[in-house]
Amino acid sequence: MAWDTEGTRRRLREAATAEFAERGLDGTTMTRIATRAGINKERLYSYYGDKNALWAVVLTDELDKLASAVALTGAGLDDIGDFAGATYDYHAAHPELGRLLQWEGLTRSPAADAARRSAHYREKVERFAQAQRDGLLAPGLDPGHLCFALIALAAWWQTVPQLAEMITGAGGDDLAERARRRAFVVEAARRLASPGTAPGMSG
Repeated sequence: MAWDTEGTRRRLREAATAEFAERGLDGTTMTRIATRAGINKERLYSYYGDKNALWAVVLTDELDKLASAVALTGAGLDDIGDFAGATYDYHAAHPELGRLLQWEGLTRSPAADAARRSAHYREKVERFAQAQRDGLLAPGLDPGHLCFALIALAAWWQTVPQLAEMITGAGGDDLAERARRRAFVVEAARRLASPGTAPGMSG
C-alpha cells in the first residue's frame, strides 16, 4: 500500500499547530509533535527539517488560511466593517492563531515569512491610503495605524478572553455576548474610519 504522504504531512502540521499554540516555540519538542501525530519522529524531520523551520511553516499556513477567509474586497465603510467582522469571526473560530502570534511576539526572533507577510499587509495599507485620497475614509488617520487598529479591534477579544470577561461581565462562550461583541467591532470599525473622524491623528 502506498504511503499517504500528504495525509501524513497534514497530520504533522495539525499536531505541530496544536503543540505550538499550547507551548510556544521554545516549549515544544519535535518528539511531542511526532507523538501527538502518531508518526515517527524521523519522518517529521525528513518532511519539515528542524523545529524552527516547522514553526515557520505552521505560522505561515495559519496566516494564509486567515487571508483566504478574510478578504478586503473594497475600501468603503461597509467593506471595512465587513472586514473587521470577518476577522472577529475567524479569530473566534480559530483561537489558536492568536496564541501563535502571541508566542511569536514573545520569542523576540525575526517574524516567520516576514517579507511575504509584510507585502500582504502593505497591500491592505495602500488600499486604505487610496480610499483616503478618494475621500472614502478618514484622511487624518495613518493608514498603517488604521489597518493595525482594525485587526486589533477584531482579534483582541480572543487574545485576552479573561480581560474581556472582567470588563464586560460575560464570557466569549455566551452566544448573545459574542453577537454583541461582533456588532460592536463592525460599528466601531466603520466609525473609526469614517471621513468625519477628526484630523490630526496621523502621528
